[in-house]
Amino acid sequence: MRVLVVGAGFSGVTVARLLAERGHHVTVIDQRGHVAGNAHDELHACGIRFHTYGPHLFHTNNQKVVEWLSQFTDWLPYQHRVKAMLNDGRLVTLPVNRNTVEIVGRDRVLDTFFRPYTKKMWGVEIEALDPDILARVPIRDDLNELYFPNDSFQAIPAKGYTRLVENILDHSGINLILNERFSHSLESDFDHVFNSMPIDEYFGADLGPLPYRSIKFHHIVFPCPQVFPVATVNFTHDGPNTRVTEWCHLPGHGKSDQSTLLTYEEPCDYRANKLERYYPVKDTNGINRSLYQLYRERVSPKVTFIGRCGLYAYLDMHQAISSAHSTTEVFLSQHICP
Repeated sequence: MRVLVVGAGFSGVTVARLLAERGHHVTVIDQRGHVAGNAHDELHACGIRFHTYGPHLFHTNNQKVVEWLSQFTDWLPYQHRVKAMLNDGRLVTLPVNRNTVEIVGRDRVLDTFFRPYTKKMWGVEIEALDPDILARVPIRDDLNELYFPNDSFQAIPAKGYTRLVENILDHSGINLILNERFSHSLESDFDHVFNSMPIDEYFGADLGPLPYRSIKFHHIVFPCPQVFPVATVNFTHDGPNTRVTEWCHLPGHGKSDQSTLLTYEEPCDYRANKLERYYPVKDTNGINRSLYQLYRERVSPKVTFIGRCGLYAYLDMHQAISSAHSTTEVFLSQHICP
């Protein structure tokens, strides 16, 4: 079959590789000028590698996903640690552990860490968010300092995410076209389309737009070898920035004795950031999900939506890859390749 995959992020390239290995002819398009989607990384002029769209840290208990990705990359072990900066400049551990509670006070945890972050990140008060989002960062009663303490595999691709994705796409059955926007006219040239674009955009948002949050990234080269003790520091103040990443802490990203590279994040509505959609908004009333379902019911059998924007769901990298595997397996079971 001739198959079109829209989007060269993890969801799209996983589908493309699995189909190509089964003999299908796959064309992958992406409106950006690079592969790897929001996991794209590159080398800054100061010699330090950074992630173009914010830090991506691979962590999972899904051994199947690890084994599949390991065909295309070596790994550098890395256990992520995060600090939060209090208004007096002190740094405390996140997720909130026993030491953090002792410093801040248990009755102040919500208002210190979660309420201001929620307002900046999601643009709403904490009560308007689905509790599942907050449950991603629980309060602990031990002295744990790891951000992902329960994940058995934590590492970063040895040569970066971009190289990893390039290796996945390195197959004779895959044709990659960058700087190519999706057009409905393309569908007639293919037997099936796997589409990771926003589903409301696909339909021209004729039922109304789905809300997304976005982030503006501000990169700063600071003239000293290191500023912070860990890679990520969250801010608890009421200013516009949620956190800063110092890239020299990540293995394989480079380090300089003269300068360090910092990236500050400023969340915003996607309409304030060139329509860059990063995070679907999961509201307590489920209104956004209901709108998504209305769009989903209109999708042609010839089209399968994938990925965070196509499914309107928050997916970590390993979840996006696992979901793409499952979706492709179903497709292959229904379309046996000669």
